[in-house]
Amino acid sequence: MTGPVALDALARSRPALAAAGLGLGVAAVGERLAPAGPAEAAAAGAMPPRRRREFLAGRHAARRALGAVGLDCGEIPRSGRLPVFPPGRAASISHSAGIAVAVARAPGRGDGPLGCDLELRPLPPHAARLVLRADEEGPLRAGGWSVTALFSAKEAAWKALYVPGREHPGTLRDLRASPSGDVLRIAARTGPARTVRVRVVPVGAGVFSHVLD
Repeated sequence: MTGPVALDALARSRPALAAAGLGLGVAAVGERLAPAGPAEAAAAGAMPPRRRREFLAGRHAARRALGAVGLDCGEIPRSGRLPVFPPGRAASISHSAGIAVAVARAPGRGDGPLGCDLELRPLPPHAARLVLRADEEGPLRAGGWSVTALFSAKEAAWKALYVPGREHPGTLRDLRASPSGDVLRIAARTGPARTVRVRVVPVGAGVFSHVLD
């Protein structure tokens, strides 16, 4: 029942996302989804079946997110593993357990960083060593943030902070998270001072995270 529960939970988050100037798009790998053009078809054709379904679901989720903020979008090719959007359009895509989700920023709301992450399978407590350093583990765990929430929030922040051609933000442990009310502030530990705020929303036993600014 992960799929229906996740879809319902994500749908309930639409109003809050819209208030933040973000559109949400969701697609399931079980949908009958076709490539939107030759570049998507070529990319999908070179993938094994499971990855192909995830890829196409992600592209459709991105188009739905853009449509939610009034922007149309045709095919979305890729450069390496990164999606390449037409000018004036951008979205962040994530997949988990057969669900693809994407967020897009509404026109007129600036060109700030975008990032989202969906984790429908909870992480075990010992995974904290892959996510946190000693200077952040105590305050965050004391505040009730689960390893899954922290992993997802840092994944969303990493996508927002990574700009091709600039200094790489490193691994999740190279990002520092600190509580800020009901959201997390996440910053790169090295390089330019870059910080984003991330909201984490429960989705069944998992979480959905997205960058606010």
